[in-house]
Amino acid sequence: MLRYLIGGNGGGHRPYRDDAANGMYNLLFCDEPARFAPKGDAPQGVLATVLAEIPDRAALEGIAGDQKAESRVRMLAFNRLRAMKVDVPSKQLLGVILEVPLGRGLDTLAVFADGRIRYINQAEKIGIFEDVPPAIAQKAQLVLRASQAVVDQIGPANEPRRAPPTGNLTRMTFLVSDGLYFGEAATDDMYADKLGGPVMGNAAELLNLLVNYALQRQGK
Repeated sequence: MLRYLIGGNGGGHRPYRDDAANGMYNLLFCDEPARFAPKGDAPQGVLATVLAEIPDRAALEGIAGDQKAESRVRMLAFNRLRAMKVDVPSKQLLGVILEVPLGRGLDTLAVFADGRIRYINQAEKIGIFEDVPPAIAQKAQLVLRASQAVVDQIGPANEPRRAPPTGNLTRMTFLVSDGLYFGEAATDDMYADKLGGPVMGNAAELLNLLVNYALQRQGK
């Protein structure tokens, strides 16, 4: 049975051997803002605003509400506003992260509302997709639409995210304006769940499209 989670054990996890893969993995969840600061340089632009020592509420609200801004930057802004005890809109989905343990390691697929996609496969190969063909973009939207249906039925976690799933446990993490939402179950049960199943099915189809697209780009 799919369980929707309201607890966790912190961030900064290392499911991969490779530092680059772990770095990208932890950036997906937007719950450790210091990771977004450029090394050795002061943050610029919107990052300077969301990471500022003294927050500017109006500027943060502008970033959070800007649907043209990068989804993860918007999530950082929403997180900052909530930390300031500012009321934010609820259930605005900014992205979904799917984690599936496989034979050689963890497969992680992240789909964001701004169209960006990130993939780390079990062999620790990283896929960064900033601009994809229409068929892939349409399938990504179906993943997000199915994810919104889940978010509409559950609520945010009240503790940090858990350690990466292992064994046959699959997890969905939703980046939402009012916090991180989670759902997890055995993989077969996740596919069979009336809410989780459409997310998983569309994500599997999206992943096949992405792999084929990446192979075509490699060939060229």
